[in-house]
Amino acid sequence: MEEQTTYDDVKIRKIVIKHSSKGELACKRAFDAAEALGVEPGVIGQYADAMGLKLVACQLGLFGYRPEKKIVKAAGKVDPALADVIRENIVNDRLPCRAAFNIAGEMGLSKMDVSSACEALGIRVNPCQLGAF
Repeated sequence: MEEQTTYDDVKIRKIVIKHSSKGELACKRAFDAAEALGVEPGVIGQYADAMGLKLVACQLGLFGYRPEKKIVKAAGKVDPALADVIRENIVNDRLPCRAAFNIAGEMGLSKMDVSSACEALGIRVNPCQLGAF
């Protein structure tokens, strides 16, 4: 039988509300809330969705910006080492968001640098750790 994790519903709702503003929850703030609670970011994404909050300002620049929605642009040139690491982490023809975050941290790059490289390489980032896509 699979073990089911239970969460303190009231505590999570309170911290999600604390981290949101005007019906929106920024990606970075969602990650801050997850860290503060010791839960996976997806838990915060599920609560945000259930609470009718719109996820905005993706740290990879892929969604939640105005007016374009997506702000990431393809890199003019991609370092071959970065391209190799991205390709090594592809799952089902996509780079998971978690892998993009990890690559950025391991290579000392910004998250946007990694997503910009993905754009240039024609690699989609998916799934989102918050469940946005």
